[in-house]
Amino acid sequence: MTRFIHLTDLHVSHPDSGDESLHSDTPGTLRRVVAAINAMTPPPDFVVASGDLTNRGDIQSYELVQEILRDLNVPIVLALGNHDKREGFNAVFTGAAPEQPYVHQQLLGDLHVITLDTGVPGRVAGSIDAAQFAFLEEALAAHPEVPKLLVMHHPPRIDAEGLPWGSIDMASTERLAEVVQGAKVIGILSGHIHINQVNHWHGIPIVVSNGQHSTVDLLERDDLVIVEGTGFASCVWRPHGLSVTFVPFSPDRREVTRIDQSRLRAFS
Repeated sequence: MTRFIHLTDLHVSHPDSGDESLHSDTPGTLRRVVAAINAMTPPPDFVVASGDLTNRGDIQSYELVQEILRDLNVPIVLALGNHDKREGFNAVFTGAAPEQPYVHQQLLGDLHVITLDTGVPGRVAGSIDAAQFAFLEEALAAHPEVPKLLVMHHPPRIDAEGLPWGSIDMASTERLAEVVQGAKVIGILSGHIHINQVNHWHGIPIVVSNGQHSTVDLLERDDLVIVEGTGFASCVWRPHGLSVTFVPFSPDRREVTRIDQSRLRAFS
């Protein structure tokens, strides 16, 4: 069994960056989330942050993300999104060439976690290029006995008639379906669309969390209405499958009653 936390869309901006486009105090939320994760019993095996680490991609904001995440007591896996900029991220986190896409693989718990970089500079929608598909094919072939968990900011495009900016493009989606066919992929962690959602795609659960910035009014069908709301996903992988629980984090939740552990376990 492997426990992990899925964060996404941190949208952190340094207070000195002059960013006026934030809907909430994202650095403050991230600090509270880190404290909550550190207080978990048992602790998770790792944490995933699936992109849009910053809101503007500037070095100061990446340094702030690094400072806050340094307090985590467990390993963290990072990915980049459309709000991120490779130049700023690489300057702070990797030391790689400024425009180098960030891809990564690591064994954590009982899983092989593989990270792709679906961002396309200057675009909201995502894509996966040939070099990343080559990396993915090689990664999927490694540790063949270990189940795979994919991390990519933009989810695959589930609905051909859906909004094209909310996913990777259809060509990338179709190629991804071919590459993962037959591989032991137990889930895909994504973000980008600021809602809590699980889709089953070719038998693979795609888990999207609303993230640490804001969320979307799902009852508004005409316009895109942004509302308060942050959270993360608490995930457990067992040999029979992946379980996901969405944890709301803000607005603040008012406690209305409490049932103690002994009474709770007596229910049937």
